[in-house]
Amino acid sequence: MKTLREFGRMPIALTGPALAVLLVVFGIPIAQLFLTSFNAPAFSTANYKAFFGQPANVRVLFQTIEISVVATAICLLIGYPTAYLIVAASKRLRMALILFVIIPYLTSGLVRTYAWIVILGDRGLINNLLLDHGLISSPLLLIYNRMAVYIGMVHIMLPMMILPLVSVMMGIDKSLMAAARSMGARPFTAFWRVFFPLSMPGVRSGSLLVFVICLGFYVTPAALGGLGDAMLSTFIAAEVRSSFDIGRVAASAFVLLAIAIVMLSMLGLDLSGTSGRTAQPPLKAWYRLSPSFGVMKRYVGECFISYRAKRWIAQLYRAGGDSRWPQLVGIMFLALVMFYLLFPELLVVIMSFSAGKYLEFPPSGFSLQWYGSFFGDPSWYAAAWTSIQIGIVVAIVSTVIGTLAAYGLSRTLPRLRGFLAMVILTPNTIPVIVVGVATYLGLVKLGLLGSITGIVLAHTIGAIGYVVVIVSASLANFDPQLEQAAMSMRAGPLQTFMKVTLPLIRPGIIGGAGFAFLHSFDEFVITSLVGGISMRTLPLKMWEDIRHQIDPTISAVATLLILLPLFMLMILFVAGWRSTLGLQRARPAPAT
Repeated sequence: MKTLREFGRMPIALTGPALAVLLVVFGIPIAQLFLTSFNAPAFSTANYKAFFGQPANVRVLFQTIEISVVATAICLLIGYPTAYLIVAASKRLRMALILFVIIPYLTSGLVRTYAWIVILGDRGLINNLLLDHGLISSPLLLIYNRMAVYIGMVHIMLPMMILPLVSVMMGIDKSLMAAARSMGARPFTAFWRVFFPLSMPGVRSGSLLVFVICLGFYVTPAALGGLGDAMLSTFIAAEVRSSFDIGRVAASAFVLLAIAIVMLSMLGLDLSGTSGRTAQPPLKAWYRLSPSFGVMKRYVGECFISYRAKRWIAQLYRAGGDSRWPQLVGIMFLALVMFYLLFPELLVVIMSFSAGKYLEFPPSGFSLQWYGSFFGDPSWYAAAWTSIQIGIVVAIVSTVIGTLAAYGLSRTLPRLRGFLAMVILTPNTIPVIVVGVATYLGLVKLGLLGSITGIVLAHTIGAIGYVVVIVSASLANFDPQLEQAAMSMRAGPLQTFMKVTLPLIRPGIIGGAGFAFLHSFDEFVITSLVGGISMRTLPLKMWEDIRHQIDPTISAVATLLILLPLFMLMILFVAGWRSTLGLQRARPAPAT
């Protein structure tokens, strides 16, 4: 009993509730799913042989990998220069640009997919403009093909590539570039030999996040792609809803999960943004594999040593050029990227106020008819109310559990902290369709399939990760000496937490609750698997209408979902501002 009481006082015990929920809803079911894929207790590879024995499955698997790789590469090619330009901007402009990236990131993926249907459809914005100006006689095939899938997926995943890159690049010491330039390096050489290697943690983290999430994409390929663009997640979801052969579903899910695990284990996921380590030149390994090329390079370089020395001395005392072309090109590129991220959502907002019978741009008149259609249709507002109720409960449960877990992790040994954090974030770092199948199996065992309680538990396992990450970031900037000072004045642990710790980390808790609510409110894939037939949330209702009819009411619903993250950002700003004011008031006045 004494040992149990002492364990309860350990900080690691605060992670218990979060680990218990993950274990019951996700951990045990995914272990059972893994055993089922091998036909336990007989243990055979029949399900995997059946999967790879069908050419259609193999084709879809390679197609899934191909789409994910290409989408990740496009995100990196666009995201890296965008992040570099954002970091190079002035402080105010940088904050505005980061906000422009965060807004699409927080907006529902269904809304952004719907926006591209409106733009690329046969009677969408582009085709209507071309038809009206007589440039084409029939609509172009801009949708239901691979290019449309890439456009939609890159639009959704690009913020997730940019944000880790910006985080890492902001931690790189700019004086290193200046030092390289002072030693005669050209701008590109200084960038390639100094800046780029130090930014590799952001490249690695962003690429892995985008690739793993793309593996589990379901909505965008199904809505924008054709029959030849289906991904493995679509087949898994269809199998769950139809026959639900648990062995085949388990094998398909673990084939997808194995790809994600291999990538994560090979490259690792580093979000720390550490840039102080000594970086190796990117091509060093390749030079080692080709010694003759290295010898030739050194010989040619030595021949030009005297020329380079004279050229460097000549340029050292030359006035800097006033060419503005690089700056103009950077501004134009950044403007195009921001337009690509923001215009689809802005278009939906504008078209939601159209007075016509169909979606049109520009609107022929101003009207609130589609908002009236939303609030006047019980199927719409009932689905919205269900999502709100579930989101509130998920936010409360995950915030309480996640805050306790973050507080316990912050006071745990680093190695154990890293392991437990990895366990808690597992549902957020593997393909969502695998999480959905495992959660489906877990809720079946608990008898909660198709219930609100089951959906809350299914959403909570992912929402906890958001709360832990955000609250942990707040605790990282928290001074533990404040707690020690309170305890030295005979304050108990609970009183110290409530009076000292909680007020200082309140913005992080509010932010975690907001992200948890948005995660639940926007969740579609897991909800479609565990919600049953009678349960209808707002994303499920939107998906039904997108698949069967393009009801203009969706534009009004999409506008409300776009305004939701903006409202949350305002709350976070006010909470952070009030917390800053409280800290300023708490500081002692300087002695005079």
